[in-house]
Amino acid sequence: MLKINQILDVVAGSLICHSENSIIDYLLLDSRKVSIPSSSLFFAIQGVHHDGHKFLGELYHKGIRNFIIEKVPQDLTLFQGCNIILVDNAVSALQQIVEFHRNEFTLPVIGITGSNGKTIVKEWLTQLLSKDYNVVKSPKSYNSQVGVPLSVWEINEQHQFGIFEAGISRPGEMGRLEPVIKPTLGIFTNIGPAHDEGFSSREEKIREKLSLFKHSKVIFSCADHKDIANLIKTELPEVKNITWSNKRTGDFVIKDLVADGSNMRIKAVYDKLFLNLVLPFSDEASFENLMHCILVLLYLDVKPEEIQSRLNALQKVEMRLELKEGINGCYVIDDTYNNDLAGLTIALNFLDQQKQKEEKTVILSDLLETGRDERNLYAAIGDLLLSKGVKKLIGIGPTFSRNADLIRIKSSFYLDTASFLSDMQSADFSEEIVLVKGARVFKFEEIVKKLQQKVHGTVFEVNLDSLSSNLNFYRSRLSHGTKIMVMVKAFAYGSGSYEVANLLQFHRVDYLAVAYADEGVALREHGVSLPVMVMNPSLSTFDKLFQYNLEPEIYSFKILREYLDFIKANDIAAKIHLKLDTGMRRLGFEEKDLKDLVLLLKNTTNVRIASVFTHLAGADEGVHDEFTQSQIRKFKAFTEHLKKELGYDFLRHALNSAGIIRFPEAQLDMVRLGIGLYGIEAGGLFQDQLQPVGTLKTIISQIKEVKKGETVGYGRKGRAERDLRIGTIAIGYADGYDRRFSNGKGKVLVQDKLCPVIGNVCMDMCMIDITDTNAREGDEVVVFGKKPSLNDLSQGIGTIPYEILTSVGQRVKRVFYSE
Repeated sequence: MLKINQILDVVAGSLICHSENSIIDYLLLDSRKVSIPSSSLFFAIQGVHHDGHKFLGELYHKGIRNFIIEKVPQDLTLFQGCNIILVDNAVSALQQIVEFHRNEFTLPVIGITGSNGKTIVKEWLTQLLSKDYNVVKSPKSYNSQVGVPLSVWEINEQHQFGIFEAGISRPGEMGRLEPVIKPTLGIFTNIGPAHDEGFSSREEKIREKLSLFKHSKVIFSCADHKDIANLIKTELPEVKNITWSNKRTGDFVIKDLVADGSNMRIKAVYDKLFLNLVLPFSDEASFENLMHCILVLLYLDVKPEEIQSRLNALQKVEMRLELKEGINGCYVIDDTYNNDLAGLTIALNFLDQQKQKEEKTVILSDLLETGRDERNLYAAIGDLLLSKGVKKLIGIGPTFSRNADLIRIKSSFYLDTASFLSDMQSADFSEEIVLVKGARVFKFEEIVKKLQQKVHGTVFEVNLDSLSSNLNFYRSRLSHGTKIMVMVKAFAYGSGSYEVANLLQFHRVDYLAVAYADEGVALREHGVSLPVMVMNPSLSTFDKLFQYNLEPEIYSFKILREYLDFIKANDIAAKIHLKLDTGMRRLGFEEKDLKDLVLLLKNTTNVRIASVFTHLAGADEGVHDEFTQSQIRKFKAFTEHLKKELGYDFLRHALNSAGIIRFPEAQLDMVRLGIGLYGIEAGGLFQDQLQPVGTLKTIISQIKEVKKGETVGYGRKGRAERDLRIGTIAIGYADGYDRRFSNGKGKVLVQDKLCPVIGNVCMDMCMIDITDTNAREGDEVVVFGKKPSLNDLSQGIGTIPYEILTSVGQRVKRVFYSE
């Protein structure tokens, strides 16, 4: 889209290496997501806890030849044939380049900001306007300082309308995004507490968000949000504010509003125009989001009957990409979130990071309304598939079929989904990862149904974005250079070991730890190549440790001598991890053992200590701080002695999740992250900084009416104190829902209301009181997630979150998703 010489003029940097005047089509921020290296420009962004410059060499070997950097590499001769531009700030350079690109186009653009609803409004507006315009929009929720420019970069000559969202967390950020988006129209959805901590007041935050619209013609907002409405008048008096209201004070005034099952009926007036509309959703958030959309349609002169027609066709926004277990040992990636080249690139990057299976297949529909020349578009798709290691493509749709010659991998083509389904055999898919991505009109959900394993009514959903966020939170607490070992024992605390380990590998953690050798073997067989420590090795598994390059924890002379004998007998070299007992009194060498331990290790030449560690007994409770400090002092003394005697260095680690937070001075060389990764801050100090990772869901199988005085369940333990509606839900103690939740101790979420368990929890099901809801058979039930939380459940039965999380049964299917 731009040549290097143009980019050099835009960013006002210095060209420290020059090759040819390359044309740049792709902007790259993540070294793990290279697609088309020859026309990509990499921005080496340097942050507090990450540095893109560390990956310049890796990117050069991947074929990248265009770089924007903030500091000069030590040896420029390693980057022959490159264009390298030195700038003060790579993020600013990214924004400046895209600002220049944006100014090449005069299409109308809607900018969306606010605390909630930005992505939903953007997606619904795209659906509602696509009949009139070729729309370009932000992929997913790309609304950050780097996400916005990556979104706006997608504008091309064929687009007729742009819709981009912008989010901020501190002052000054919106001012940098405004010229990148340059919105002609604006939507301010609402204001809430998100990111309040970054501003001195709510008023300051609103002002910052409003700066997105300082050059806009119109702002659409809700007149009932008085703080927003008042500041629009004072801060942007030249910008027209078109509003909707429930309180008869706006341009679009709602006179009557009635819930009608899953719909909502409204009567309203807009500019002397009377409207009777049926909204396809009835919850409060959807109502507010739709009001913004309807206001835009009215402004664009869409007639009321046409608005209703488009509302009738409106689809629920699925904002997540799901990874599910499939038939014949397959994994299925289900992504029907969007259907443009940017969305495809995101999905292919997700596919590329999955290492569980070597074979990778893509089932893809025609890409609709991309605004690109057909031949160029499908040539680009062919290049993307090839670059991401896809082995097989199934293309569905007439456009794909007539451009089949542009695809350079094994492929087959069908005119429609029905033709493919009639031809599909289960045996065609085995031991592979299958990405299923298609426009809604192709109804690819039918393909997913055939490919995924039949699921139990109870599902454990694991949010991979939350895992990443929690990992980054703990990383932000570490000093530069401190390594991180992550515990994935016990099926990754119930969350799914292969999938979690694969994500951790993608995020370049330093070590994984498992309880038993079999767990480590399974990780290796599913493509995990990170160093793995095995915490409970045994003589019978030593050969597996060597075969799969696993490193044992050694905690006693018995296991050490057995392992040394094995190594000597097989004439091999190995790494070990020594555990010292400084007060846990569970496993590990003690101070009295050090003399004999040193002697034994000195006489061994083919074993090297990779790390020495200890386990803190009470790091999560302040009452034990003095004891914890004594453990840390003992550990430091022990390890200094070992280093001196052995004559070489090794990694030292003592801190667990709670210790990372409460004892930052004791980070040493590495820390061990466990329960914190899964959303539980063991010390309770920063729980609001973590995100729940797992949501356990089930369904209501049947509903019964129970009269006052009747009993429910085994032992007649549940007794109706009034007339009740009870729902039987598809979860029991065989699924990990503890029997201690019986008789009101447990509560589950139905229609945003907590409903108590009535009677005893059974093996495969239990009964809940749904009298105060409008629940129906088949409705979703949340057992734990945001509400009720793991902490809520564990406190209710006097246990700890670990037990609840690790108890989720293996027959409960895991669904992994990214939003």
